[in-house]
Amino acid sequence: MLSVQFGQAIGKSLFGPVGPGGVVALRLGLASLVLLLIFRPALPRGRANVVLVLGFGTAIAGMNLIYPAMQYLPLGLATSLQLLGPITLALLTARRLLDAGFAALAGLGVWLFHSPAGAHYALPGILLALASGAAMAAYLLLSRRAGAHMAAAAPLVWAVTWAAVLTVPIGVAESGAALLDSRVLAIGLVVAVMAVVLPYSLELVALRRIPPRIVGILQSLEPAAAGLAGTLILAEHLDALQWLALVCVGAASAGTVVGHRRRKSPATDRRGGENGLLTRRPQRRPAEEATGHTRHRAAQETETET
Repeated sequence: MLSVQFGQAIGKSLFGPVGPGGVVALRLGLASLVLLLIFRPALPRGRANVVLVLGFGTAIAGMNLIYPAMQYLPLGLATSLQLLGPITLALLTARRLLDAGFAALAGLGVWLFHSPAGAHYALPGILLALASGAAMAAYLLLSRRAGAHMAAAAPLVWAVTWAAVLTVPIGVAESGAALLDSRVLAIGLVVAVMAVVLPYSLELVALRRIPPRIVGILQSLEPAAAGLAGTLILAEHLDALQWLALVCVGAASAGTVVGHRRRKSPATDRRGGENGLLTRRPQRRPAEEATGHTRHRAAQETETET
């Protein structure tokens, strides 16, 4: 989350020379090249996997509506509105009343963050941020599904590549030759790594281990990271009410994680995770078995000491 938000703040600093469309083109275009060079993934096989990657990539492209939204809104507010998508997903998939309560607390934090009694913001920016939030909710679901059905980082790499195919022509039409400036390219590469390559890879791994509902509420910490990045990089300072909002979303995230860990049982851990992606214990090589037994013993010793 910190990587995403600081990357987005750096990207917003490029609005002057290339505009939001140009920043998105640099972010996704360069990120796709980096990912292709690192992972060199095989092409997806089968119609179902191709459709899944296309949907995944389209969701990633939609999430980048946050950049034109930031033309009208501070980074913290844009990110807070974007988070309404995952929070809504958490409410729709909650299994306990307490989960809904944590989601509502996160929603309260998002609402407080933009100081409703203060400044009024442009409707286009609000609509763009909300559309980005809807795309983020779809991304959470499709990312988990892609990680379960396809090997390693292949779905992520091809999804980012497809998102680049959708967005780079728009950026080129908006910014033209300005995208080829050496300084712009260098900053664009930093944005690509910080806001795409690193965080998306980590999220894909996380979504294989915990449900998208949990990830959705964990991402309620995004406004805090955005507020910090906006303050340090863009001089977008927060007032007391907005910092109170960050306390609300942090408490919601902590409460959800505690509840999730308490619901886990040793039997569930042996099956490979609470999310149900594995119904049988996968076959392991001897070295992997040894590592797994070592981790299990370490976990038991830690629990005993606690």
